[in-house]
Amino acid sequence: MSRNIMTWLVYGLIGLAVIGFIGSLFTDTIGLIMNLLIAVLTGAVIFGLVYFFFLRKRTSNELKKYRKAVKQSKQKYKTTTHSNNITSKSTKLNQSIHKIKPNNKQRKDVPHLRVIEGNNNKKRKNRASL
Repeated sequence: MSRNIMTWLVYGLIGLAVIGFIGSLFTDTIGLIMNLLIAVLTGAVIFGLVYFFFLRKRTSNELKKYRKAVKQSKQKYKTTTHSNNITSKSTKLNQSIHKIKPNNKQRKDVPHLRVIEGNNNKKRKNRASL
C-alpha cells in the first residue's frame, strides 16, 4: 500500500512541476530561460569537476589495459590486415601456388571445451500437431 501512495505522490509532484513550468513560461519567459541556463551550466561544471578529479584517472588506466590486451591478442593470433584488394589477391595466389604446411603446434583438444553427452534418442513432441 505504501508503494501505491508513493507513486501517486511522485505523479502529483511531476504534475505540479509541469503546471509551474507552463505558468512561468507564459508569465516570465526570460527568467525561465535564465534559470534553465544556470541549472545546465551548474550541472556541467559539477560533472566536469567530478570527471577531472575522479573519473579521468580510472578511464586512462582502463584504456591502457585495453590497449595492452589488444596488443597481446594481436601477438597471439598474428592478425594481419591488408590495405587493398590487390595485395589480398596476390597473397591468395601465392598461397595456392605454394602449399603451406599446417601448424603442428595447434592442439585438437581444447581444454576449455568438452562434449556433454545428451539423450539424442528421446522422442520430441510434434509441436505442429498441438
